[in-house]
Amino acid sequence: MSQIITSPASREAHARAGVYHYDEFDRQFVAERVEQFRFQVERRVAGQLTEDEFKPLRLMNGLYLQLHAYMLRVAIPYGLLSSVQMRNLADISETFDRGYGHFTTRQNIQFNWIKLEESPDALQALADADMHAIQTSGNCIRNTTTDEFAGAAYDEIVDPRVYAEILRQWSTLHPEFEFLPRKFKIAITGATHDRAATKLHDIGLYVKRDATGAVGFEVYAGGGLGRTPLVGTKLRDFLPEPDFLGYMEAILRVYNALGDRANIYKARIKILVRDLKPAEFIRLVEEEYSRIDKAEYALAPSIVAAISTHFANPDFAPKPDAEAALAKARAGNAAFDAWVTHNTHPHKQPGYISAVISLKPPGGTPGDASAAQMRVMADLADRFSFSELRVTHAQNIVLAHVAQDELFALWQALIPAGLATSNVSLISDIIACPGLDYCSLANARSIPLAQQIALRFADPVRAAVIGELFVNISGCINACGHHHVGNIGILGVDRKDGEAYQITLGGSASNDAAIGDIVGPALTADQTVDAIERIVDIYLSVRKDGERFLATYRRLGAAPFKEAVYAVA
Repeated sequence: MSQIITSPASREAHARAGVYHYDEFDRQFVAERVEQFRFQVERRVAGQLTEDEFKPLRLMNGLYLQLHAYMLRVAIPYGLLSSVQMRNLADISETFDRGYGHFTTRQNIQFNWIKLEESPDALQALADADMHAIQTSGNCIRNTTTDEFAGAAYDEIVDPRVYAEILRQWSTLHPEFEFLPRKFKIAITGATHDRAATKLHDIGLYVKRDATGAVGFEVYAGGGLGRTPLVGTKLRDFLPEPDFLGYMEAILRVYNALGDRANIYKARIKILVRDLKPAEFIRLVEEEYSRIDKAEYALAPSIVAAISTHFANPDFAPKPDAEAALAKARAGNAAFDAWVTHNTHPHKQPGYISAVISLKPPGGTPGDASAAQMRVMADLADRFSFSELRVTHAQNIVLAHVAQDELFALWQALIPAGLATSNVSLISDIIACPGLDYCSLANARSIPLAQQIALRFADPVRAAVIGELFVNISGCINACGHHHVGNIGILGVDRKDGEAYQITLGGSASNDAAIGDIVGPALTADQTVDAIERIVDIYLSVRKDGERFLATYRRLGAAPFKEAVYAVA
């Protein structure tokens, strides 16, 4: 690899980024796991392990067997990367893959063309950059996701990264929870606006403060998508900070004891909450929590303070004239003005702003970045954003701390790399899983359909008129593309006469979380693209006072949209 954390040339850049820094214990632990897996791979290649014996071993190290090759899913805790780590991912993509990586809705990255024999070397390359793939698969607690603007957002109450890191350390190789009934996902946010789909996770956490200013958590459990999509149930309105880990233990213990291990379709905690009924599930959790030794599990202020040091604010320089400079640059360039409108987010620090780099160019593969693009983003993070990058659950990249008077220069630098598409939260900013192009579970392809829809709505003026509209595509009912919560959701379904797609409308992953409504029978790919256009045309013709698509749908219901979909289908 060209750069590793331990090299003098990269240590300073990595230290500038607001990421958790491995200590020697962390590095030794990850190195030992690499060598353990190397031995397991050697035994598999030699025929000493069958695929059934090897499968749980590779999954716990993030290695999947897909349609054409092995896929390696790399953990990016709460989506946070240093520029050094991004460069190493670029190197890994060229050395072990085909020169690109796919950023996912779990704020991770996947490499889709890994050779089994080389996978331990890929893991070693990750370890060199203080990264790993542990618990990115298997029936364990997966990567905790959070707000991509954490620590920067103007509407933030508490920085959730601190607690996401505490969850990471608590859950990694937890002896009770390595073999749960099914995979387990946690999301946490600390802002007034939910950008982490919090209520749609096995556990969802809103960090908040009470009237005295003390930190606590609004706790949800039993959310999730897939075959049975459900919005989470509130367990606690305010869980005090010291009780945090003990209460997480109680939830996991109830699930681990009572979750269905015999039927994979009933194994998630959401089914347990639904079948027990929320009141009974809450009673069981509270009963379990009452048995926990509070002193042993209490989250000490000293621990929170120590973890918080890793996420201290960057050394922001005063920028009294930056806002005026940005306004002048926007007035002088319409394309830049449009990019700022769609691809930036207000920052809590005066004179700064957060910039979103779209990985959704018209006709591109949603979430994909080439090695060259990864290096460009790393360089720009060093230049403009304190050497730090964020992966979003919408499969884009954020530079969280950009001075407003440097934003024009950043935008100009993105253009030659093909990274200046101004479409964040617009109709072409599509979330899509890899689908049948890669995944053995898929019924239909997601990527070509996403490309066709994005090209149909590629006109930036038209897209801006349409406004915020979230389109999500999944190639199968496992819902890796989160289609259930798209304002427009598209699901690939199994049909004998070829690939087909079912449309849902009215979903939301925000504070008003909702599962979309199925509008009717599945369509072919071409019919689906035409149907989306007719849905949009109806929306534009009936919306009031510039209301967003979701508001229009909730006001009118499904009838006019369903009629448009099937009028000529």
